[in-house]
Amino acid sequence: MKTDLTHTTAGAIERALVLGRRAIGTPATGMVLTLVIVTDEENAYDAIKAAGDASHEHPSRTLVVIKRHTRAAHERTLPRLDAEVRVGSAAGTGETVVLRMYGEVAEHADSVVLPLLLPDTPVVVWWPVNAPDNPAKDPLGALAQRRITDLYTDKNPMAALQARVGSYAPGDTDLAWTRLTLWRSMLAAALDQARATVTSATVEAEADNPAAELLARWLEARLGLTVDRVVSAGPVVTTVCLGTAGGEIVIDRPEGPLATLTLPGQPARSLALKVRSTSELIAEELRRLDADEMYAIALHGHGSRGTN
Repeated sequence: MKTDLTHTTAGAIERALVLGRRAIGTPATGMVLTLVIVTDEENAYDAIKAAGDASHEHPSRTLVVIKRHTRAAHERTLPRLDAEVRVGSAAGTGETVVLRMYGEVAEHADSVVLPLLLPDTPVVVWWPVNAPDNPAKDPLGALAQRRITDLYTDKNPMAALQARVGSYAPGDTDLAWTRLTLWRSMLAAALDQARATVTSATVEAEADNPAAELLARWLEARLGLTVDRVVSAGPVVTTVCLGTAGGEIVIDRPEGPLATLTLPGQPARSLALKVRSTSELIAEELRRLDADEMYAIALHGHGSRGTN
């Protein structure tokens, strides 16, 4: 069920949500959090779809904030709030409100969002694109326990990554880090099997890849050594090599969903290491709402270096 509202208010939107739930006989008590998506019109569809898929695991109220501006800088946009209220099958397993803000309303998006947050539940803010330099100090970010950005969408991801080092606050995380979960799990498992001291490490990836840099910094922090960065043809991270006295531990994924794990003195084996969808990444982030300490460690690392 979808209800379109023009020149509306937060109070009218809340009433439309209540009426929509009554019409389809769905209570709001099953929702576990409020997900606020701050995006533009171009990326809204994909973000809403990803949130809808993730809602099957995390039923939530999704508030999509789209700030509309005039094309010409000299034109003045009158303040206005339009909304699409979606409940039932049109909103996954929760409910979705698409908020289009014009003029001065867009400058005070937090005032519109605040009365629409589910009471006594966590708030997560996600910027699929155009994340602020300091998410925790952004007016919308300040409402949240968890703030999700994506370095991949930045025009200069490596510079943005370095800026996040200075602006990090507990609750911040990034999908470039979430994309590394399978890599980190497999590396930890490989080290458990090898039971050897790592004396050198190399990360191979496409140029200017933020996930590869985070992986290298994480390894530096955990292993206490300098990790070499090597540019490969990609895509994304292609190889991690850990040197030990007994030989090399190598995870190699030149392409496709399968990687090859090589341990000293053991035959090579194949591992599933696919590139996960955005909805899978968001679902993973919504499973935990405390501070991501490993992300903070990866940001700061053992030392910051460029790509060779």
